[in-house]
Amino acid sequence: MFEAAGLATVAIGSIREQIVRTAPPRGLFCDFPLGRPLGKPGDAAFQHRVLDHALAMLKRTEPGVEDFAEAVVDEGTEMLVCPLPPRYDPDAHPAVDEARGLRAAYDRAVAAHGNRTGTGRAVRVEDIPDAIEAFARVAAGTPWKEAGIPGIPARVAQDIRGYYETAALAIADHTPAAWASTRWFRDSTQAGQTIRAAQQAMEAAGVRRDLWSFLLPTDS
Repeated sequence: MFEAAGLATVAIGSIREQIVRTAPPRGLFCDFPLGRPLGKPGDAAFQHRVLDHALAMLKRTEPGVEDFAEAVVDEGTEMLVCPLPPRYDPDAHPAVDEARGLRAAYDRAVAAHGNRTGTGRAVRVEDIPDAIEAFARVAAGTPWKEAGIPGIPARVAQDIRGYYETAALAIADHTPAAWASTRWFRDSTQAGQTIRAAQQAMEAAGVRRDLWSFLLPTDS
């Protein structure tokens, strides 16, 4: 529709087969880890080279896919070591207490980056603990439609993960390898374990696969 209206477009993607199959008017394949479409975090010169290539493709009059010349390797074995806050409220669910304890770190990361990255599609930052509690109810056996999940489960889970990963940037004080923060959330946090338990409960209850399969990444 954009092209029909006279607006030239270019798609940047990290999965070449997907770009080829979807056949955008212009496609730039970048051999980068998923989630890092412009390549190296904090490397403005590298990111500008990606954008320069993409913008130069707008001059193409014929459809096609081009490859960006440089690749970025996913350091798949690197682990994120990120200390979690101690328990504060013994009456709260451990994952809820954990999320509340990370709020100061999240706010520091937001202040450093100048925007509220990682959340906002489905859940406000203030409501992250309540959203986690809803997943805890699902894990305990409450049907997901009755648990109070504030939106599409996968989008809510993604906002929770974004909140945690943003907070981790402030605590770890470095940019982790691609997927390292996702693995940390999934495997090392109370919230990740709670969402995993909710995912398993939804599967066991016969809920449609598309409603639970994307709650947590399983292939990173």
